[in-house]
Amino acid sequence: MEMHRIGKIVHSAGISTIRYGLVVNLLEIGRIKFEDYEVENIRPLVTSSPPLSWLIARLGEKKVARLLGVTEIVLGSLIGAKPIAPRASALGSLAAVGMFATTLSFLATTPEAWQETRGEPKLSLAGQFLVKDVVLLGASLLTAADALQAAERR
Repeated sequence: MEMHRIGKIVHSAGISTIRYGLVVNLLEIGRIKFEDYEVENIRPLVTSSPPLSWLIARLGEKKVARLLGVTEIVLGSLIGAKPIAPRASALGSLAAVGMFATTLSFLATTPEAWQETRGEPKLSLAGQFLVKDVVLLGASLLTAADALQAAERR
């Protein structure tokens, strides 16, 4: 088998792994937003975030957590729908880009994201949790491009 063909196979497997890994992450993370312990876990992140803190004042922590959960489940479902609805999948991926950009902004708005007592600032456990969203943001961009290309071929 020539290298070009192997490269295409590996690329296709990589894109599929990224897409469905992103789907599983969004579905599972969305599902746990309906658990009370997750409301507690996200409290410092959302209460420090200007775009989300006003929602908490208006709806309350539990409803905001559930709204985030529904959003994540819908986006994961849309992204996973690429084989039957590539345009919807692209829309889900692009919306996920916005969502992950928002969660990355928590690194700047959440005081608990940094350990400042150890000399220069270092990521805390909360910060380490947030920084993984750079990878999920990149995965969302790749799945959006892949779905847009598939929609164009239809």
